[in-house]
Amino acid sequence: MGDAAGPAAGAGQRAANSPAAAGTANRPWPWPDPIHAIGLYWDLARGVWLGAPERQALVERRWRALAAHAIGHSAFYRELYGAAPGWLPRQLQDLPVVSKAMLMGDFDRVSTDPSVNLAAVRGFLAEPWRIGEPFAGSHAVWTSSGTSGEPGIFVHDAQALAVYDALQFARFRGAGAGAQVLPGPMGLPRYALVAATGGHFAGAASVERLRQVMPWMASSMRVFSLMQPLGELVAALNDYRPDILATYPTVATQLAAEEEAGRLRIAPVRLWTGGECLTAGTRARVKRVFGHDLREEYGASECPSIAIGCRAGWLHVNADWVVLEPVDDSGRPVAPGELSHSVLLTNLANRVQPLIRYDLGDAITLQARPCACGNRLPAIRVQGRCDEPLQLTARSGVHVALLPLVLVTVLEEGAELYDFQLVQTGPSALRLHLARAEAAKSGAARAALLGFLDRQGLADVQLEFSGEAPQRGAQGGKLRRVLAATDAAPWWPR
Repeated sequence: MGDAAGPAAGAGQRAANSPAAAGTANRPWPWPDPIHAIGLYWDLARGVWLGAPERQALVERRWRALAAHAIGHSAFYRELYGAAPGWLPRQLQDLPVVSKAMLMGDFDRVSTDPSVNLAAVRGFLAEPWRIGEPFAGSHAVWTSSGTSGEPGIFVHDAQALAVYDALQFARFRGAGAGAQVLPGPMGLPRYALVAATGGHFAGAASVERLRQVMPWMASSMRVFSLMQPLGELVAALNDYRPDILATYPTVATQLAAEEEAGRLRIAPVRLWTGGECLTAGTRARVKRVFGHDLREEYGASECPSIAIGCRAGWLHVNADWVVLEPVDDSGRPVAPGELSHSVLLTNLANRVQPLIRYDLGDAITLQARPCACGNRLPAIRVQGRCDEPLQLTARSGVHVALLPLVLVTVLEEGAELYDFQLVQTGPSALRLHLARAEAAKSGAARAALLGFLDRQGLADVQLEFSGEAPQRGAQGGKLRRVLAATDAAPWWPR
């Protein structure tokens, strides 16, 4: 990413000279169908209490309908399955696995809608003022990080978006409705998302979409950019004083440290996290500082609401709309209680860009026994993105905390770099490992990273490049793309 963005950049604000601001924005989102919404909420309420056989029958109907649609409308899936319209396998596990590289490499033939093609989507993504707007009338387009060495572009249709919204409001947000929330503007609680901005990322783009779909909520929803210096972020949050704060676990830890130091002065009633590993230590620390329960959601650009956290510390899969298959390194099923090598995702809601047995890359453990919280939905723990925060030292001796997600975004957006590993080697030194295919981007990477560091007051940081390739983890082949020096002190108080 380029220059550091200010609060609400990428959601709720558009550049004054952009076509959208000039009145030439894309047409608005279609108005939600209230009858369909009521049906979805009833379906979700029923889905929580279904027994395993009834849920299995429901999921089978849904994956068969999805597979039939893919065979009938996607040349990629029709060829992959060697199938004619009307053919279906005996069970989902009979279908081959697909990867991000396969889907991105054959984007147009994967799509079931001729208007959703790579040229048109890339044109849409190139216009940052259209973040959160509909593509091709009613679709959302989100980009993913390249933790597997391959960036992703994911398109979601109106049916899928309606399901995601219902899952959010009925299961994730509704599960914490017992906590008192003070009203903000229009009698609504003030919601703040602290996230990466400036691109078509799922978090910020989803908030902007909701602001457009429900304009009466717009003044109570803001996105705060992680790309700005920490002091500016703290000042902006102090001014807004959110009732609900949503962010990544590493950011929640950083904000807890600022709260303890007396610089951050907010009192959120609810805290939501996602996008990274939420460790037991992080959960305990943030709860201790802010004094409230910390709710967790597991999602991805491929499917934003895969599973929802419970009070017992597990994540319950939205198994009526999502199929997760934990597998070993040979693609064989892994038994409950064992850590998988990867997990295969089938998103039952989205038909414009079908994801059927898609290798998500995360390692998960499926709970072997019923969860102590009483939720009947399958429960998992996830070993996903676990990059490390860095603490660098300026010439003045001041320590500057840098979040891994911010550094990754700087290199992805500023240099189109995806297959890399950034390692802190000293108090003011970094080493960047590049895959051979990414070596030509070293100049752009240097400019993007050093420019960002300069804006954080770290103009004297030394950056070297390594000829050694990034080292991938044993589980799922995903990169830990930001690693702290082993002898560096942590930047937050223990």
